[in-house]
Amino acid sequence: MDMNALATAFEQNHAATTAALADLKKELGEVHDLRDSLDQIEARLNRPGNGGVGNRVSGDLKAEYAAIGSFARTGDLDDIKALSVADDPGGGYFVHPALSDTMSKKIFDSSPLRKLVRVVQIGDGGSFEEPIDHDEVGAEWVGEEEARPETKAPKIGLLTIPLMESYSLQVVTQRLLHDAGFDVGEWIVSKMVDKFGRADGRAFTTGDGHKKPTGFLSYPTNAEGDFERASATLQHVWSGGATTITADAVKDVYWALRSDHRQNATWVMSSATANRIDRLKDGAGNYLWRAGMTAGAPNELLGKPVEFSEDMPGVGAGTLPIAFADWQRGYTAIERPGLKFLRDPYSSKPHVVFYAYRRVGGAVSNTDAIKLVKIGTGE
Repeated sequence: MDMNALATAFEQNHAATTAALADLKKELGEVHDLRDSLDQIEARLNRPGNGGVGNRVSGDLKAEYAAIGSFARTGDLDDIKALSVADDPGGGYFVHPALSDTMSKKIFDSSPLRKLVRVVQIGDGGSFEEPIDHDEVGAEWVGEEEARPETKAPKIGLLTIPLMESYSLQVVTQRLLHDAGFDVGEWIVSKMVDKFGRADGRAFTTGDGHKKPTGFLSYPTNAEGDFERASATLQHVWSGGATTITADAVKDVYWALRSDHRQNATWVMSSATANRIDRLKDGAGNYLWRAGMTAGAPNELLGKPVEFSEDMPGVGAGTLPIAFADWQRGYTAIERPGLKFLRDPYSSKPHVVFYAYRRVGGAVSNTDAIKLVKIGTGE
């Protein structure tokens, strides 16, 4: 082997070894200094009458301080067995929870009414008006040479739906917005949007018309058929005794809706009511209910789709738990497009105000297009 190369390799290894020894000596010196510091601290803690920390902590904490110091000097894990995650002063403060970047949310029941009814967007004005053609012309049979007097003229009505207003106002501190581990502002806005949607569906169903839309269940009802009932009155079909819903009533309300409306009709009921109907059979022993055959397909009742609305009442004496309707013709909702949002960090320092509002309205537009099942009172 070349002696020059061997000498060079020896010198390089010697230099590396010398540097490693110097680093080790430095680290040992630091450990020695740390031991001296810990000894001095421990002596001060245990010194009587000095007014130091050692006189202000309990015996358990003194043991923990001693355990930490012993571990620092010896590295023996047995010396820190007194430390515990379950005890905050005994080590628990060292352990921090991991905050999820998602949030578990309560799921609220939404209404299908908004997607079923006719929705009209308006830009100006505080209400919506539309002529209603709810009558027919007269026509008579006559002989060849008979006189032809004027026949009955149709009557025209007017549908008027006022815009109502709903709002939500939430106040959040600036510190929470800045320090939270997720976007609190976006979360609040999403909660507002969800609430407005559910509030619309409930108002379209049960609203009394006072500062809110008029829901279809708020209209008077009777058992008279089309062209017989008073205006602004819906038809109901009776269903046996109190708290009872029958297969005959379901079929009766199906046929009460005239064919022009029936071909586009959808059932609306609560899940609890659907549970009862799910068990009903016709005279041949066949179930009236048909579950959706594919994922996402609606359930069917007498061949027509069923939508669930938990805003509908349950089965009870005198209630109206089932609606069968051509919703596009039967109910009209109006709205100013979109939600209006305001994020105000100035008016209420140190708070940020989240304010949102929307303008909507709703009313029955054709009383012949909505039929209801009414539960008997048992009287």
